[in-house]
Amino acid sequence: MERQSERQSVHRGLLYAPLGLAALLLAACANVPTSSPATATSCAPPGAAPACTPCPVCVVVPQKPPAPPLQAANWSDLPGWSEDDAAIAFAAFNAGCNAIAQQARWRAVCAAAKSLGEPDDARARAFFETRFRPYQAVNPDATTQGLVTGYYEPLLNGSRERRSPYLYPVYATPDDLLVIDLAAVEPQLKGLRLRGRISGTRVVPYHSRAEIERADSPLQGKELLYVDDPVELFFLQIQGSGRIRLDTGETIRLGYAEQNGHPYQSIGRYLVEQGELKLEQASMHGIKAWGLAHPERLQDLLNRNPSYVFFRESRHQGDGPLGALGVPLTPLRSIAVDPRVIPLGAPVFLSTTLPDSTEPLNRLMVAQDTGGAIRGAVRADYFWGFGPDAGRLAGKMRQRGAMWVLLPDNVATANELPDVKP
Repeated sequence: MERQSERQSVHRGLLYAPLGLAALLLAACANVPTSSPATATSCAPPGAAPACTPCPVCVVVPQKPPAPPLQAANWSDLPGWSEDDAAIAFAAFNAGCNAIAQQARWRAVCAAAKSLGEPDDARARAFFETRFRPYQAVNPDATTQGLVTGYYEPLLNGSRERRSPYLYPVYATPDDLLVIDLAAVEPQLKGLRLRGRISGTRVVPYHSRAEIERADSPLQGKELLYVDDPVELFFLQIQGSGRIRLDTGETIRLGYAEQNGHPYQSIGRYLVEQGELKLEQASMHGIKAWGLAHPERLQDLLNRNPSYVFFRESRHQGDGPLGALGVPLTPLRSIAVDPRVIPLGAPVFLSTTLPDSTEPLNRLMVAQDTGGAIRGAVRADYFWGFGPDAGRLAGKMRQRGAMWVLLPDNVATANELPDVKP
């Protein structure tokens, strides 16, 4: 699961965009007539001579505002709602209450969930229908279909020491990485963070993947361990967590710690654009096969994605890895969402299809994770679980789908800014 972000210049633009836009509109109204370009007359700046014909008043046509990302719906709108096993989703939601129960919006509904114990399917569905209201996730252009991908927990081979074939380092968070919460500057930027480093007296973007993976890497000394396959390491970063089988026989777990702040770029899309792969081949397995066939070009391909993930060793020993919510992910019931739109911990009904299939997949999930490539209201990453079978399904999943977010019935407005977990 690519789980990673924002460049300094982007956020500077966000901070000053309202002033810049106003200046542009004023300039346009002062100098642009309403006649066609072929007959337009330029006006001289104030005080200039000779005088020109006055420009007509500029009429600014307001753009249609984006659609609210969450819009009220009915239970009957959710395809297959009555056919899903709500008890499994209830267990996943109840586990998530360990992380969200102290938030005002979740306090009462989590208390009610704890009092139910382990309900059967009928009681669990009744709980959701009486304690929640459904809201359909909607794109800014008012469409309701979006991309649904999949992720899983991979298993890699590694060693604590660098020796053949374990030559590719997994890095911990570097000491010089700065993470700046932009909400301190502008509340509307809640949940957005600037990552960089200090160079002299300036804050500059952090090292890119190409810089980090040089032979003289600036991250030397921050190696957690080493693995035997650079492509598997690349996809470990996209998944955000995984297990490492060490050469000592021990298996450990790695979890997402931080990211270098560079935006995620799809190397699969790049291979399609270059004519190296067909669109249907641009899956995780197709990219791995391309790497095996072109080892001399592999590093250049990987560097096309400047985003880089840092890990920490996790003591968690449960069935699923810890997601961004801080609770173990439930295979086939946890999804990654954009927390700027969908609150972490919320139940989400997902209507999509199985990978490479038209067979419906209608299931109540729980928003328990995030990802850098997961942006927008109608966008989800479906957690398939651990191992090669899960990896095969996750690697093929690129479906269209619709989503309904279930919010407690005491929430006054669905589109209030969600609490975004760091």
